[in-house]
Amino acid sequence: MRWHKRLLVAGVAGVVAMTASACAGGQVRGAGGTPEPGTSTGASAGPGTGRPAGQANDATFVYAPNLDVVTDWDPASSYSNEIIAMSNIYEGLTRYDADARKPVPRLATEWTSAAGGKEWTFKLRQGVKFHTGAPLDAEAAKKAIERTMKINSGAAYIWGAVKTIDAVDASTLRFTLKYAAPLDLVASSGYAAYIYDTAAADRLKDGKADAGTGPYTIDTWQKGKETELTLKAFEGYWGGWKPEQYKKVAFRVTPEITTAWQLLQKGEVSFVPRLNPQLFEQAGMTEGVQSSQKPSFQNLLVLFNTATGPAKDVKVRQALQLAIDYDGLVAALKGAGTKASGLVPDGLLGHVAGMEPKQDLARAQELLNAAGYGPDLEELKLTMTYAQGDEDQKLLVTLLSSTLKRLNVTLQAKPMAWNAQWDLGKKKGQDLFVMYWYPDYPDAYSWFLNVFKSADQPQFNLSYLKNAEIDKAIDALPQLSATDALAADQAYADLQKKIIQDQAAVAVPYVQTYQRALSATVQGYADNPAYPNVVFFYDLKPAG
Repeated sequence: MRWHKRLLVAGVAGVVAMTASACAGGQVRGAGGTPEPGTSTGASAGPGTGRPAGQANDATFVYAPNLDVVTDWDPASSYSNEIIAMSNIYEGLTRYDADARKPVPRLATEWTSAAGGKEWTFKLRQGVKFHTGAPLDAEAAKKAIERTMKINSGAAYIWGAVKTIDAVDASTLRFTLKYAAPLDLVASSGYAAYIYDTAAADRLKDGKADAGTGPYTIDTWQKGKETELTLKAFEGYWGGWKPEQYKKVAFRVTPEITTAWQLLQKGEVSFVPRLNPQLFEQAGMTEGVQSSQKPSFQNLLVLFNTATGPAKDVKVRQALQLAIDYDGLVAALKGAGTKASGLVPDGLLGHVAGMEPKQDLARAQELLNAAGYGPDLEELKLTMTYAQGDEDQKLLVTLLSSTLKRLNVTLQAKPMAWNAQWDLGKKKGQDLFVMYWYPDYPDAYSWFLNVFKSADQPQFNLSYLKNAEIDKAIDALPQLSATDALAADQAYADLQKKIIQDQAAVAVPYVQTYQRALSATVQGYADNPAYPNVVFFYDLKPAG
């Protein structure tokens, strides 16, 4: 059920932007080390949530999400907010390094591909134990991935290319694929790529235990409570432990950003994943607080109904693209977003420079006139749905409604809870549909497969685009990505021009910029957009 992540993304309300991945959301990762130059600001460390020198073992890192943390404890089907916790409990074969733009070792220490990208061999790390006490070997890893594929929920589609998995020996895992695919990238996914002890997998629903290999294990889970979840160090972790690392983590659910900001200032929480622009600016000038800012892989999509209603006319869709005040919207976001260039954010294969959209009201009016609408012609009425409570989406709606009014277009925009919005969208019940998108694993394929490939019963193809030529090009993307990066890059560029320019199925106003606030006592934080809103606590330490 991929909607869970969309629900969280849409439910963020410009407060804590959680989103899904191939679905529509996101999370973040701390890759260790110090933040990149220029990305973190803040005053000198105050009392914060650290502990005096010599007491680092007692420090607790307190994460303040705005929504409940866990909806599904099963590592095979998990596809929602719990990524912020589960990425610290479970691990995959690889992890994506967003700065180096490549997968790096995790449970696999090395890997090779053969047969034109249709065979992959991973060497597993030795001496790794699951939290259940069982050892990790190739047979255990094989069973985990096969179970995830069999359950076929959440993001399990990422293993779609896999034909067979063989445990060649205790430390060697070999995949034979039906078609070439970048399996090292797939294995770094924030969802459905976890390696876990399948012997315990069916006993995880109550949150009393887990079956991962990660540095942390479940301490307590109290659904509905303010401090919903606490984690503790897994003392048998293969990476070992140093005295100064955080051994305890707490997730304190704080729906109101003003409350989260106050708790951060008081030193009662360590990390707030999203503040509004005013508070974020204040965070950079507040003693005891540091701020962190980094571009994400999450963008906002405005999908136009290509199947029914007035927007079925491509001229209307093109006019709507040109009516959006992209510069004004980004300026109003005050650093929380940057102007998009195509569908694929910078940092991923397939990103195209020079495709930034521009408002052109004169051309928009010409196109509307050609379609029979305009100031001296028939009034055009359009319906639009967007996420209830999302201030960023509301800003888009406000700006667009005002602009369209001048063109004799009335935009009937309705904020809706995600479930209701999505249900209506699947029935082709609106002319414009607004949602976020980010990839399940760091590859542009997600946008095209999930959002723009033809579907008789649309899930996230909420422009309802049906184009056989585009479908064929989408199907070729995984193999190209695995075997010919240059050709893949060109294929992505061609597809974006067809979808955005020729078909005018979507407008992409901006890519979100993650704006975090954290205690100045926290050392080593770095954002990884491949894992939206995830903090890798193991990489951090409190100031001594």
